[in-house]
Amino acid sequence: MFGGNMGNMAGMMKKVQKLQADMAKFQEEFKTRSFEISAGGGVIKVTVSGEKRLESIKIDPSAVDPEDIEMLEDLVIAAVNEAMTKVDDTMNQEMNKLTGGLNLPKGMF
Repeated sequence: MFGGNMGNMAGMMKKVQKLQADMAKFQEEFKTRSFEISAGGGVIKVTVSGEKRLESIKIDPSAVDPEDIEMLEDLVIAAVNEAMTKVDDTMNQEMNKLTGGLNLPKGMF
């Protein structure tokens, strides 16, 4: 009486387990990626990892004006924030590809 449904459930569980394994593998690989963003027409370049850790900041000497340190600070902040957003956006896009567009709650896997 329940044979057909149990077979469907077992198949679904296998798919969920495969999805979990694929997502875990993806997340580990994503951590090793780097994302480079520039600001101020390229005078500020930041690189962040897939774990959202700041790896490097490159500042073109032309961006350093002792009379306007505030602008330099703003450019660094803008570049870092954009890099963090790029990591999040890329992660979401690639996870959506992996999950087939399922809207899974954050932290589910």
